[in-house]
Amino acid sequence: MDVPALLGDLKHHYIAWGMVFGILTCFEVFNPREDHRLRARLLGVGFWLVSLLISFMATVMLALAWQKLGARPLFTIPSVLAVVGGPVIGGILAALIAAIVHDFFFYWFHRIQHRWLWRWHAVHHSIEELNAVNSYHHPSEAMISLLVMQIPMSLLIGMHGPVSPIVNLVLWCHVVWIHSPTRITLGPLRALIVDNRFHRIHHSVEERHFDRNFGAFTTLWDRLFGTCHMPARDEWPVVGIAEARQPRGFGDWVRMPWRLGRDPAAPEQANAAALPGSLVEGQAAPA
Repeated sequence: MDVPALLGDLKHHYIAWGMVFGILTCFEVFNPREDHRLRARLLGVGFWLVSLLISFMATVMLALAWQKLGARPLFTIPSVLAVVGGPVIGGILAALIAAIVHDFFFYWFHRIQHRWLWRWHAVHHSIEELNAVNSYHHPSEAMISLLVMQIPMSLLIGMHGPVSPIVNLVLWCHVVWIHSPTRITLGPLRALIVDNRFHRIHHSVEERHFDRNFGAFTTLWDRLFGTCHMPARDEWPVVGIAEARQPRGFGDWVRMPWRLGRDPAAPEQANAAALPGSLVEGQAAPA
């Protein structure tokens, strides 16, 4: 293992994600739909510093394991460069195909989280001031994702050829932006691509929104498997869960799955009436 190269990759990993959070936070500040506290944002940054390290190490461990074992995916997303006649458009199309396929695996992993791994996933859903930096998960979710989704997916399907760093940055921005309380949406494209209004439904405290909109990139899988709820133009529900408030510190963040109990209520069993059912635009989240 080349430690200096690994540390360099980790540095670039943090820089890239820092750019994502910086860009999206600027959009949230200058085009806000809600007002969020600075302290909550700073706490979210701290959580992400830890989570990104864990997810980076999980990815490295998987790559090293497959390299050592000589494991190869059964199927490879073919390069479309020869078909479209250029590296730019070809690279974008290949990345979009990979994102749609990845979202299929994520869709089912996400449903598994809600059915059998809710205690850990509830940390993500407990966030009431949902924004770019406050889109964190419990630190254990990186390893859970590795075991439940990434290992099976990497053995089944792989990507042929490198993906442009710019394309990667755009895709990373998208997966974080779907949590942003900004007025920017995708317009007509939101029929196919998940935007912040679509994903907001997934985090809603309203019972009619429970177990809806599991996809993170495309609405295709939710439409196909009957879990799609397309939000109305003015539909922007309160988010959070009745079982717990969002973490107030690192200890609270780490301990929340155990604090929720050995058999916590699933989202559909939560008492949504314990939280308000609507949000006035521009109103700050509860303290």
